[in-house]
Amino acid sequence: MPSGEEWKHLTVFGAFNTALYLGIFIIALQYITAGVTALAIALNPLFISLMSSFWSNRKVTLAEWISIGLGIAGVFVASYPLLNTKDVTTEGLLLLALSMVAYSYGSVYYASVKWKLERVTINGWQVLIGGLLITPATFLFHSQPNHFDTRFWLSLIWLIVPVSIIAVQLWLLLLKTDAVRASIWLYLCPIFGLLFSAILLDEPLTIYTLLGTILVLCAVFIGQKKIDTPAR
Repeated sequence: MPSGEEWKHLTVFGAFNTALYLGIFIIALQYITAGVTALAIALNPLFISLMSSFWSNRKVTLAEWISIGLGIAGVFVASYPLLNTKDVTTEGLLLLALSMVAYSYGSVYYASVKWKLERVTINGWQVLIGGLLITPATFLFHSQPNHFDTRFWLSLIWLIVPVSIIAVQLWLLLLKTDAVRASIWLYLCPIFGLLFSAILLDEPLTIYTLLGTILVLCAVFIGQKKIDTPAR
């Protein structure tokens, strides 16, 4: 069980990492396209780098800035065809940006806390607290009837086990090592998103996808090279 200040840290982390980020992100998805979403995810490393630098007086290295630039460029190139085929709204973009800021702040906050709890415990409590905080909004925005069919349960299991348990545990492990270096790997999220869209939704893979993937992999490589010469 958490104790003392741990409750405050878990509440703040759960509010930003689960309630605000996921809540705002889900609403934003109603007003934006997949391509714009991919671009927004690529901004997370920039937000995390800047917030980490401001929070802990940590200087962002040249290699990190280069990797951030390459990553954003790669995701933009890969998403360019999608941006030309869909419309977006100003409200959707603002909501998406706000969700990215909330997520980045939660990541930096987690990395700054000297936790005594195990990662599994931290993740369990922050998801529970975040879920409780977002519960009132679920009643406010609920507009369609639920269908508890096979698709619903399989989707729920996928969100719980691979996403909320396995992936988040790996992410928290990386964050405790270095929040900025960990954030570089987020560039792979939109690339895999494009690939899964092609496999599951029959969306075409173009030369833009290939070029974007190459830029993203270069960004990850350059961002990870700083492990040999950590910034002071």
